[in-house]
Amino acid sequence: MPTASLITAASFAAEKHKTQRRKDADASPYINHPLALASVLAVECGISDTTTLCAALLHDTIEDTETTAQELENLFGKHVTSVVLEVTDDKSLEKPARKQEQIRRSSGLSPEAKRIKLADKICNLRDILATPPANWTNQRKQEYFDWAAQVVAGLRGTNPELEALFDAVYAQRTQFATAE
Repeated sequence: MPTASLITAASFAAEKHKTQRRKDADASPYINHPLALASVLAVECGISDTTTLCAALLHDTIEDTETTAQELENLFGKHVTSVVLEVTDDKSLEKPARKQEQIRRSSGLSPEAKRIKLADKICNLRDILATPPANWTNQRKQEYFDWAAQVVAGLRGTNPELEALFDAVYAQRTQFATAE
């Protein structure tokens, strides 16, 4: 049954994100992002917890699509839904306030949500390095890296492998200081 849940979550996320694109120059399909999170968790870190992996695949559905919490609960249960809600930004807030909320709330997240947040920051930093948004300056990239590190500070003590992956990608930020 866990495999079926993962496939169902991936299929659901693909359907919900089907018209969305990432901000990179190639406007890659958005579904690549939740799949990358699940890969970091499962493949790179050996996390096999179905709740964490399903919630990783679904982590942006409430925040970025018309998906409701009730819809997720009906399909994936209360636990997966509660983890997704933990990592969902309140879109009624302005972007700076949402970013501050992520920093403020990070230490109080459940272990599953902390792992997902770590994977999310790892994937976002990797994307900024490999295929950044076309209009982002090196300063904006550096600011994102520094903000991500503030969020991750509250997540530390969760998973040494994820933290090491974050630290490795964060260390690459030095290329922004010399590239402009």
